[in-house]
Amino acid sequence: MKSIYHHNLDSRLAALIERRAREEGISMNKLIKSLLAQALGLSPQPKLDRKEQFKDLFGSWSQAEFEEFEKNTEGLRTISPDDWA
Repeated sequence: MKSIYHHNLDSRLAALIERRAREEGISMNKLIKSLLAQALGLSPQPKLDRKEQFKDLFGSWSQAEFEEFEKNTEGLRTISPDDWA
């Protein structure tokens, strides 16, 4: 296997690589190889679970909550010509 060395990395880039490797619990070498493989299309991009990012923003209503919402917003479904005057 061939070795590649890269010198003079930007300090911000180096810090991001170090932090991400630490967060993922892998070596910087493994992280860099994985990032290169993904960037070059040699491995599938991981699918992002967008639900996790917004988990705190959605849930479910009980039937009683739904009926209360429908009752409280009933007037919003009617268009009055006076609203456009």
